[in-house]
Amino acid sequence: MEKENILGTEKIGKLIRQFSIPCIISLLVNSLYNIIDQIFIGWGVGYLGNGATNVVFPLTMIGLAISLMFGDGASSYLSLKLGEKKKEEAAKGVGTGISLSIITSIIFCIITLIFLPQFLTIFGCTDILREYATIYGRIISMGLPFVMIGTSLNSIIRADGSPRYSMLSMVTGAVLNTILDPIFIFVFKMGVEGAAIATVISQFVTFFLNILYVKKFKTIEINKQVLIPKFNIARKLMMLGISSFITQMSFVVVMAVENNLLVKYGTESKYGSEIPITVVGIVMKISQILNSIIIGVAVGTQPIWGYNYGARKFGRVKECLKTVLGVSLIISTVAFILFQTIPDKLISIFGSGDANYMEFACLAFRTYLLLCICNGVQIPSSIFFQAIGKSTKSAILSLSRQILFLITSMIILSSIFGIMGILYAGPCADFLAFILAVVFLVLELKNLNKQADEDEDIMFNQMILSSKLDKHIVITISREYGSGGRYIGKLVAEKLGIKLYDKEFISKVAEETGLSKDYIESNEQKREKISNLSNGYYFEANNADTLYFKEAEIIKDLASKESCVIIGRCADFILKDIKDNIINVFIYSDMDSKIKRAVQYYGLDKEKAQKEIKRINKLRANHYKYYTEREWNDNTNYDICINSDALGIEKSADLICEIIDV
Repeated sequence: MEKENILGTEKIGKLIRQFSIPCIISLLVNSLYNIIDQIFIGWGVGYLGNGATNVVFPLTMIGLAISLMFGDGASSYLSLKLGEKKKEEAAKGVGTGISLSIITSIIFCIITLIFLPQFLTIFGCTDILREYATIYGRIISMGLPFVMIGTSLNSIIRADGSPRYSMLSMVTGAVLNTILDPIFIFVFKMGVEGAAIATVISQFVTFFLNILYVKKFKTIEINKQVLIPKFNIARKLMMLGISSFITQMSFVVVMAVENNLLVKYGTESKYGSEIPITVVGIVMKISQILNSIIIGVAVGTQPIWGYNYGARKFGRVKECLKTVLGVSLIISTVAFILFQTIPDKLISIFGSGDANYMEFACLAFRTYLLLCICNGVQIPSSIFFQAIGKSTKSAILSLSRQILFLITSMIILSSIFGIMGILYAGPCADFLAFILAVVFLVLELKNLNKQADEDEDIMFNQMILSSKLDKHIVITISREYGSGGRYIGKLVAEKLGIKLYDKEFISKVAEETGLSKDYIESNEQKREKISNLSNGYYFEANNADTLYFKEAEIIKDLASKESCVIIGRCADFILKDIKDNIINVFIYSDMDSKIKRAVQYYGLDKEKAQKEIKRINKLRANHYKYYTEREWNDNTNYDICINSDALGIEKSADLICEIIDV
C-alpha cells in the first residue's frame, strides 16, 4: 500500500516549521535588502538622504512589478507545460519571459533616466530632497536592468525546482550590499551616491548568479531559438503574471498618494514636508519586516492547508489555521509592543534627527502601526483562502487593505485631521481589513463544519458495459450548459456499449490526489478571471492547476486503454496529438431551449436561468482558454458541431454513432 503524504499525517507544528522557515528567510532577505541602504544613509548623510531614497523607491517597485509579471508568468507557464509533458513549449515560454524582461528593463531604464525629474515630482519629492533624490535616482535607474532581469530569473529558477539557488543569489546580493554600503558611504565619503553604487553592484551580482543558472536548468534547455519572443506566448505570460504586477503596483500607488499628502499637510505642520516623508517611509519598511515573517509562515503552510482541505481532513485544516493565526498574532503582538514602547530606539537605527524628527517618528510608530496586530489575521487569511481554492476571496483580501481602505482613509482623514489624519489611516485600514478577514473566516469555518458533518464516501461504481465496437474509439463531447450535451454523451455510450466518463472523473481524481469530491466538483472546469489576481509572488501553484494536470493524466491514460465517451474537461485539447481514433464533438443550442432544459432538469428559476447559463458557460470558456490558449466555442477545434435543437437529443446521439460507423 502506498504511504500517505506526510502533509496528511505529520504533526502540524513540525510541518509548519519545515515548510515556513525557508519562506521566512527568503522574504526577510528581500525586505532587509531595501532597509540596509537607509540605515547607512541615515548615519552617513542624515534623514534627508533617507527621505530621498523613499521618493526614489517607487521606481524600483515599478521595475519589480514589471519583472515579476514576466518572471511569475514564465514560472507558471513552465509549470503548466511541464504538467502537460511539453518541454519544448515550456522552454519557449521561459525564453520569451527572459527576453521580455530584458527588453522592458532596458526601455524602462531609458524612460526613467529621461523623465527622472517628472517621476520624482509624481512621488512627492520636495525641493530640499531633490538634489539627493536625483543623484540617488540616476544611479539606481542605471541598475534597473540588473534588478529586473535578476528578479524575473529568480521566479523562474524557483519554478525549475531550485529554490535554494534562488535564495542563495538573493542572500549573496544582500550580504554584499551590507558590506559595500559602509565602504562607499564612510570610507570613500560618497554619501547617497555611494549607497546607490553599492546597491547596483549587489544587484549585478545577483543578476550574474542567476544568468549562470540559465545553462543549468533541470527541466528545460534554453537556446538562442527559444529566446526569440513569441507574441501569443507573451500574452499568456502577462495574463499569468498580472496578479504580481497589480500587487506591486498597488504599493506604488499607495506610496505616491501618501507622499503627496505628506508633503501637502506636512508643510502646514511644524514638522515640514521632509520629516514626514522620511519617517513614514522608514515606518512602512520596518512594518514590512513584520509582514514578511507573517507571510512566510502562511505561504509555507499553504501546501499543508491545500492537501488536507482536499483530503477532507477538516480537523487538520482547522488545527493548521489555528496554529498559523496563533503564531502570527504572537509575532504581531511582539511587534506592537516594540512599536509602542521603543519607537525612539527603532528610528535611531536609521540615524539621528532634531527634536521634531524624533517626535514625529514616535507618533508615526505608535499611531500608524497602532493596530498592526490585525495583520496577524488579515495576511494569513488571504493566503489560506488561496490555498483552499477560494481565490476570489483571497484576491479581495489581498487588495482591499491597500487600494480600498488605506488610500480612501488617507484622503478622507487627512482632509479632517491634517498630517495626523494620514497616520490615523494606518489603523483604520488595518481594522477594516481585519473585520473583512474575520467575516470570511467565520463563514468558511461554518462551511468546514457543515462539510465535516455531511461527509460520506461515495464509491465509484460505474457499470462495466460490453462494448459493441470492433475498434478503439474515444469520443470527447464539449457542450454549452443546458444544451443536453451530457445526456447525448450518455446515450452515445449506451448505444455503443462503452463507458461514459463525466462525474466519474471526480472519484478518480479524488483517489489519486487526496482532494475531496465536493471540492473537485465545485472547482473543476471553472475559472473566475479575478482568481488570476491571487496567483503570483507569494503563492505556489494552486489546486485548480493540480486538478487540470491530474485530469489530463487520467484522460490520456483512459484514451490509451479503452473506448469511451469523455464529457468536457478540455479533453479535445488534451488528446489533440492523437489523430486516428478520436472524435471531438461540440453540442450547442439556442438560449430559449437551454433555459427550458435548465428549468426542467436542473430546477432553476426561469427568471434566473439565462443569467446562470451565461455565467457557467463563461466559466467554462475561461477555463478552456486558460489551459489551451484556444476559444472554447471555436468550431475549428472540433470534428463535428451539433445543434441539439435541430436534431433533438436522440437523433444527435444517433448521428454521432453513425459517424463512428458501427
